[in-house]
Amino acid sequence: MEDDNGLDGDLNANVRCQRTGDPKLDKAVQHWLAWDRNQWTRAQVESLVGAGRVDDLRRRLCSRMSFGTAGLRAPMGAGFNRINDLTVIQSTQGLYSYLCRYFADFSGRGVVVGFDTRGQEESGCSSHRLAKLTAAVLLSRDVPVHLFSSFIPTPYVPYAVKKLGAAAGVMITASHNPKEDNGYKVYWCNGAQITSPHDKEILRCIEEQLEPWSASCWDVGLVDRCSLRTDPLTQINSCYMDELASLCFHRDLNSSSPLKFVHSSFHGVGHAFVQQAFRVFGFPPPIAVPEQKDPDPNFSSVRCPNPEEGESVLELSFLLAERENARVVLATDPDADRLAVAEKSDGCGWKVFTGNELAALLGWWMFFTWKENHSEPADARSIYMLATTVSSKILQAFARIEGFHFEETLPGFKWIGNRIHELSKTGSRVIFSFEESIGFLCGDTVLDKDGVSSAAVVAEMAAYLHNKHLSLSQQLHNIYQTYGYHVSKTSYIICNDPPTIQRIFSRIRNFDGSGSYPKTCGGVQIAHVRDVTTGYDSSQPDLRSVLPVSRSSHMITFTLQNGVVATLRTSGTEPKIKYYTEFCAAPGQSEVSTLEEELRKVTAALVDEFLEPEKNNLIRRLV
Repeated sequence: MEDDNGLDGDLNANVRCQRTGDPKLDKAVQHWLAWDRNQWTRAQVESLVGAGRVDDLRRRLCSRMSFGTAGLRAPMGAGFNRINDLTVIQSTQGLYSYLCRYFADFSGRGVVVGFDTRGQEESGCSSHRLAKLTAAVLLSRDVPVHLFSSFIPTPYVPYAVKKLGAAAGVMITASHNPKEDNGYKVYWCNGAQITSPHDKEILRCIEEQLEPWSASCWDVGLVDRCSLRTDPLTQINSCYMDELASLCFHRDLNSSSPLKFVHSSFHGVGHAFVQQAFRVFGFPPPIAVPEQKDPDPNFSSVRCPNPEEGESVLELSFLLAERENARVVLATDPDADRLAVAEKSDGCGWKVFTGNELAALLGWWMFFTWKENHSEPADARSIYMLATTVSSKILQAFARIEGFHFEETLPGFKWIGNRIHELSKTGSRVIFSFEESIGFLCGDTVLDKDGVSSAAVVAEMAAYLHNKHLSLSQQLHNIYQTYGYHVSKTSYIICNDPPTIQRIFSRIRNFDGSGSYPKTCGGVQIAHVRDVTTGYDSSQPDLRSVLPVSRSSHMITFTLQNGVVATLRTSGTEPKIKYYTEFCAAPGQSEVSTLEEELRKVTAALVDEFLEPEKNNLIRRLV
């Protein structure tokens, strides 16, 4: 850890000799004001010191960010546990140190750096600026940097890491989070997000050298002067679109399809890239929602920039689709790595597909198109589909009947990406992967979820089905008739108090006495409990979870005797407790209303009995 080097008389003048009464906090304040050269975030800390806002200072300065399911992610603003110029410089110094130790040829491979369109005026902070600071730190140590010259979809960074042979990649984004947030997402040389031990070792390296090395780390102009900086935008965009064509199987049909599509990019990066992807597939460009097609860091036209919220954030898309007589709405989130889809109902209104429902459609389509090109049934033994463990088991039902392989991973696409990489080394191919939070990957060209390619694939599937006089909804019904209905419910409760979350999960783990989990949920017997946080699984002979232990967050899964699978987990990116329930019926069982009612009862009991929202002052999701 850093000592007090650099704390001199000038610093004492900066803080006007004010003390908080907390020596640890005073030292953190001194370090911040000694190291931070951003006038806006310096002013924020000085203002809090002057106003005696000790609790605010402690929250901002006495803890640090850690890698979650999507890297480092936090509100923008002053503080060691927030995203700002100083913490991005510190993070990049730690990343550099770790990569130096790990790669003998690091200085020849370099790092890819990309960014989205986020920004916060009051902090002097934008994704573009943070990307330039990331590059400046690396360039100051003579490391080549492939810095994109303009905003890009997040999947372009992992794609570029593989294509350019880089040692790592950094994407500055907070994806679909509220406008106040930003993030620092790190990819390994294989093109997948970092997992343990890399994440822990990078954090350790960050903490070893918190003070910025030199003035060069703050020099955003370095990216324009240094010959070690290259711009991969044209090459990567061209290669990506060329490889995207491998997912297109019915181009002639696409070009003549009467089906019309509306696309919203949610004020983010997706507009131009989805338009290009449609052209690759032979479609005319989708009709863009004009109020949402251009970047806007305030996300002015939506209450939150997350298309997963459904109808409440898709109103402008629906209005435009009604006017244009378009039957399918596509919405990419602000960094274009996730995709929401809605279809005009035959009666009235719109059907917004859940992530699990869309995965059923895409999984069916990817296997259907794969079979068109592989006549031997035995070939299926070399292909895989993957899903996170909190997602629907529908792909497992496909695999059971069709003869291909299916595997589950821990939540987060970083686990899927790394598993795809491992399987590729054995000659196996993953043709589809997903997580229920509308994250999809068709094929294996990119090792992260990809809303751009998924949008084009959904359009082709919809056009093919339309030619067969089928809607997406009708085909989903056909899939469930063949493979069994999979009725699911996914939602969340907000908890802004971390100690409350700890108490809730401690109570669940000691529900019927010390070390004893609940035995019933809504009056239904619980057959098995799996706690990935502790590594416990009552269904295994040795009581140990097959999935890797993940102590950084809470996740407990209950398998009920009536066939419902229910999971509670904390979010890796937001102050939420998420819950997932699914009823998996056998093929031919078509009493959907009965399944839905049974699932509704179990879901309500799961929340009320185990989370106790009113007692714990939790905020239920607004639907």
